[in-house]
Amino acid sequence: MTIAMTQERFLVQRNADYDLLLHPHTASSRETAMAAHVPEDHIAKAVVVKDAAGYVIVVIPASRWLQMDELRGQLQRDVYLASEEEVVQLFKDCEPGAVPPGGPAYGIETLLDEALLSLDDVYFEAGDHEQLVHTRGEDFQALLHGVRRGYYSHDS
Repeated sequence: MTIAMTQERFLVQRNADYDLLLHPHTASSRETAMAAHVPEDHIAKAVVVKDAAGYVIVVIPASRWLQMDELRGQLQRDVYLASEEEVVQLFKDCEPGAVPPGGPAYGIETLLDEALLSLDDVYFEAGDHEQLVHTRGEDFQALLHGVRRGYYSHDS
């Protein structure tokens, strides 16, 4: 597979300066970091949650865990993890489990964890399990300009 069409269009529309990093097929963020030789905390992982109002993507470092109680408190909503089937339906141009963090490209509310804001380089899923998008930290922030920011994760 290649970069997801929706993701690529989003990057082009936002004039993002990026490159693709190929790596062997992986099944988890930790495996991806090892295979691509990048720090796990530099991979922006998209976690999809939902409630009666709809879906939300929470973008956190791959080395961390989503703090559901903290997220619920900040949103004042009773969110819970979306099912794999729901995520597949939301991201039809992506392989299951390879969700890119560009929620605005898919029309999905997106939250960005502050832990990603100090990074010089950020990597994230391209929509498959064999490529990462690589961009500078400020370009990553520009891609997600206007999304809500906060502290949504904790160390594993």
